[in-house]
Amino acid sequence: MSPPTAPRIRVVGEALVDLVGDTSGRVFTAHPGGSPANVAVDLARLDIPVTLHGRIGPDAFGRLIRAHLAGNGVDLGGVVAAQEPSSLAVATISGDGEAAYDFWTTGTADWQWRDGDLPDHLPADTVALHTGSLASWLPPSATAVAALLARERIRGTATLSYDPNCRPDLMGDRAGALSLVERLVSLVDVVKVSQDDLAWLLPGQPLERIAQRWLALGPALVVVTLGGGGAYGLNRTGNVRVAALPVTIVDTIGAGDAFTAGLLAGLYRSGLLGPRGRDTIADLPAETLRDLLRNAATVAGLTCAQPGAAGPTTADIRTLRAEPQTK
Repeated sequence: MSPPTAPRIRVVGEALVDLVGDTSGRVFTAHPGGSPANVAVDLARLDIPVTLHGRIGPDAFGRLIRAHLAGNGVDLGGVVAAQEPSSLAVATISGDGEAAYDFWTTGTADWQWRDGDLPDHLPADTVALHTGSLASWLPPSATAVAALLARERIRGTATLSYDPNCRPDLMGDRAGALSLVERLVSLVDVVKVSQDDLAWLLPGQPLERIAQRWLALGPALVVVTLGGGGAYGLNRTGNVRVAALPVTIVDTIGAGDAFTAGLLAGLYRSGLLGPRGRDTIADLPAETLRDLLRNAATVAGLTCAQPGAAGPTTADIRTLRAEPQTK
C-alpha cells in the first residue's frame, strides 16, 4: 500500500453497474463499471494511488459498487452519498467479444451534481485529474465537470486527462456533442479517444487529421485507440503507432478504460505528471511515447482476455513479461 502522502491521481465521473448478458440474452450478471470508475479501479490494481470523485446511491447496486471500488484499493474520500438509484448499463456481447450497450440513466445518482459535490480546487497531493464519459457530457453533471477542468487548467498544478467515450444514443445532436467534446479537449493535457468515437464525431475524416486538429486545440498528447489495430499517439515531436497485445478476446468491456489507466500509470511512474508535466509530455521523444503506449496496450489486452472490466494487476503484468515469448 502507498503511504497517505503519496502523490495521487483523482478520477471524476460515474460509477454504475454493467448488466452483462449471456449468449441466450436471458441471463444477466451484474458487474460494477462506468468508465471513470473502471479507470480508478485499474489504476489501483496497478498500484497507483487513486481517489474517485463520484455520486453513488444507497441501493443494492450502489453497495455492490462501493464494495468493488474499496476492495480493489480505490480511495472513496471523494464519493458523495447520493440518494438517487444507481445507473445501469445493459451490455450484450457479440460473437467476437464486442460489447453493445443500452443505458438506464434518467434520475440516477451519477448526473445530479450539486454545489459542493466537487472541490473548488484539487488537494495538494493531486498530480493528475482524469474524467470523461457520461459524466462529462450528460447534464447537469457536465457543467460541474467542465467548470472543475477550467479551474484546474488555470491553476496548472495537475495534469488533466480526458476520454470522451461517446455514446451516440445519449448524446443527441452530433454537432452539439462535437462542440462540447472539443471544449473539454481544449482544457486538458492528455486526450485518449477511440477510433469509433472519432468516426461518429467527425465522420469520413482520417484519424490522423482529427488528432492534429485536436492537438492544435491545446493538449500535449492525443492518443487514438484502434481496437485490434493497436493505438496511435501524437504530440508536438511527431506520431507513433503501436500494435495491440495478441490475446484471445473474451470480451472488450473496459478495454479503453484499461488503456487509459495503463497510460496514466506509465506517466505517473515516469514522473511525468504534475505542474511540469504538460510541456514534458508534449516533447516526449518517439521511443518514450511508443513505450508508454505499448504498456497501455498491454493493460488493455490483458483486460480483453478475461471477462468484465477489471484490468490486470502489477503482478499479472510482471508474470506476462517473465514468460518466454514464442515466435
